[in-house]
Amino acid sequence: MTVVPVLAADGATVTLGDTMLLAPTTFEVAPGELWCVTGDNGTGKTTLLRAFLGSRGLTAGSVTVTGEPVDMAEPRHRRLVASLVEPIPVARDMTLREQVTLVAASWYGNSAETGERTERIMERLGLSSLGDRFPHQVSSGQSQLFSLALTLVRPSGAVLLDEPERHLDGHRVDLVATLLAERAGEGTAFLVATHEPALVDACDGRVELG
Repeated sequence: MTVVPVLAADGATVTLGDTMLLAPTTFEVAPGELWCVTGDNGTGKTTLLRAFLGSRGLTAGSVTVTGEPVDMAEPRHRRLVASLVEPIPVARDMTLREQVTLVAASWYGNSAETGERTERIMERLGLSSLGDRFPHQVSSGQSQLFSLALTLVRPSGAVLLDEPERHLDGHRVDLVATLLAERAGEGTAFLVATHEPALVDACDGRVELG
């Protein structure tokens, strides 16, 4: 039985005038695989992730999600793909726990599962003791973990992450790498733009740009 890749690029290319933002790129990420996108600054890592979100159009080639053209206007695609590519808007007057719970509830409804998923992801990312704080009361590293919690608490078949290691020390990078590998083991496909060796080492595949 042929497995349809969750994320696939076939000669995906982005140019702006005479500038090559993303050279032709081809790869496939199957369910349960964790792939990294590496390369020097300016080689198109973020551009590639945005192409899978539909916020950056291609000038040649294609990208698909479960074999279909990217269309985030489709509820099925919005449910399938979670991302931390652009900064996530947060509410200054809601605590970290309240906001993670709100995201969980928007997908799972007002159920026991919502609370369980909230507490589980906050514990895994070391945020349990900070749950009653507000976004402006935490450090940049803690804020990054909070953004990851908002991303990972929701259901998804594919997760796109742009430098999830940003502002994190070595211990927290290892924590994130372990968590992503575990989630991949449960069937989620990941595409992660990163320079971080610990994350690259945890990957099943790699797209080298530039």
